Amino acid sequence: MVSIRRPQTPLLVASLVIALCLVAMGYALALAVTGDDGYKLPDTIESVDPVPAAQGVPSQTSVFVDLLAGYTGVLVVDGLELETVNIEDLQDKNKPGQQITLPPTTIFEPGNATLTFRPSADSEIEAFTEGEHIVQVIYWKIIDGRGAARSYTWTFNVF
Repeated sequence: MVSIRRPQTPLLVASLVIALCLVAMGYALALAVTGDDGYKLPDTIESVDPVPAAQGVPSQTSVFVDLLAGYTGVLVVDGLELETVNIEDLQDKNKPGQQITLPPTTIFEPGNATLTFRPSADSEIEAFTEGEHIVQVIYWKIIDGRGAARSYTWTFNVF
């Protein structure tokens, strides 16, 4: 006759605790918001840099916005709307591939639908001062025009 061994209570409790912890970790990972999803960007904005609420950003950092194809916009930094230049307007049509000098303004690249501003001695903002800065991107579908513009605002802190 084969006797059935009775389960050891401490081993059973430890196994249940481990199983419960594994289920809880899986649930937490499923709910976690990571990467760009945590920034709650509008659907038409793929990414921004510096990221929203960034801390310890260098004073010479660039402001970058990646829009969906077919959109354009302007950057407003600390209440100052920066001039925007289309990079295609800077290229000489008679000399394709020629090196160009970028002006100290916001550069719009329609092929990538990106806006980039880099502080410099000749630009309206030479460097970001220490503290919080507010950036607003006003964006619109190119075919609709600025009258149909929407905006997104975020902040970052310079050390």
